[in-house]
Amino acid sequence: MTLNGKVVAITGGGTGIGAGLARGLALAGANVTVGGRRSEPLQTLADSVDSPLPIRTHTIDVAENASIEAFFSDIRDQAGQVDILINSAGINIAKRTMAEMDPDEWDRVLRINATGAYRCMREVLPAMRDRRDGLVVNVSSIAGKRAISLGGVVYCASKFAMTAMGTAVANEVRHEGVRITNVYPGEVNTPILDQRPVPVSDEHRESILQPEDIAELVLTICRLPPRACVPEIVIKPTTQEWV
Repeated sequence: MTLNGKVVAITGGGTGIGAGLARGLALAGANVTVGGRRSEPLQTLADSVDSPLPIRTHTIDVAENASIEAFFSDIRDQAGQVDILINSAGINIAKRTMAEMDPDEWDRVLRINATGAYRCMREVLPAMRDRRDGLVVNVSSIAGKRAISLGGVVYCASKFAMTAMGTAVANEVRHEGVRITNVYPGEVNTPILDQRPVPVSDEHRESILQPEDIAELVLTICRLPPRACVPEIVIKPTTQEWV
């Protein structure tokens, strides 16, 4: 399936996985709008990609309902209805155990990682259902499949919530032409590593997944015909344990 002209919305796209996805989809011919909290990284990304259609940028804070509404309103006005939504916005915190975590941090991580994704899906699903076509890709984590200590309590909880939401909504819309895929990356070399309690070495960063690896996988999913849906898929570094 060609992606030429497909209207794509990507949240959390200024850096990391989201930026890699924006680059890959734009080079494949999609009409990409990338969003993040800071305009500077978004514009730097857009300026660095020589794609058939220039990458559009618009700030979005998925913790703020009004910001979400403004982001999708801009896309509808300037590009059209969204064909592909990629929920890539996400955070983690340094103090990840139940004993150390501030309860307010629980609320903040859930609001961004889970509720933010729900709010973004809510913006695009009505039109997708009406025209009986559309794809949502939720960039979750293996912490949404396994409650691992590396991710921490709230990150795991938020990603499990994204997993359940994506699966439940996929079952709801499966007869209406809408497909939803949950992607579970293992360790990826992104700025979220800076929030690790223990600093990550350059050698380790080079040995794990890179954003372009996730982009290649998601591009394949986006190119599938409407009759084919990938409900969920795990991608991890070769050296990372999977239990």
